[in-house]
Amino acid sequence: MNKKLIIFTDIGDTIIDETTEVRREKFGVVYSAACLPGAKETFLDLYRQGYTIVMVADGLEKSFHNTMEENGLDHIFSEWVISEQIGIEKPSPLMFATAMQRMGLTDADKHRVIMVGNNLARDMVGANRFGIRSVHMCCSDRYPVKASGPEEEPTWCIHHPEELLPLVDRLEKQLEGAAEQVC
Repeated sequence: MNKKLIIFTDIGDTIIDETTEVRREKFGVVYSAACLPGAKETFLDLYRQGYTIVMVADGLEKSFHNTMEENGLDHIFSEWVISEQIGIEKPSPLMFATAMQRMGLTDADKHRVIMVGNNLARDMVGANRFGIRSVHMCCSDRYPVKASGPEEEPTWCIHHPEELLPLVDRLEKQLEGAAEQVC
């Protein structure tokens, strides 16, 4: 059964532990990396439950194919929106607009979309400016965890990937309740 809520997600320090990335060159393609503890299980569970998951990530396409395939997650994404493909990085609205367009979504669907990411300046600012709700995965100290202004403020903050499950469940129930009220 397909769910109403749609999950856009970053990859680095959201699903993949960036400290485990193996590259041949400093800023080159990632050939191997491990998932954050609990991330693989969380995203596989969301996929099995019928949630639409869309990758919205900055980086090299080959890196994402390598790491998602290695970790058995390549099949969970309905679409892959990658900055290398688009020619621009988050927080650009083009990243989010491309994901919406590829999924056949309109502005009327924005209330059904959340963006999960680790970077306040890219993921939260991009989602907030675009008009979708934001979930800050603040489990890494590689980036600031405190918003420097209103645009960086996430709608929700979680500290472990598993915390996404009850949040998504609650948001799905809210969407289902809103749909019942309309009928």
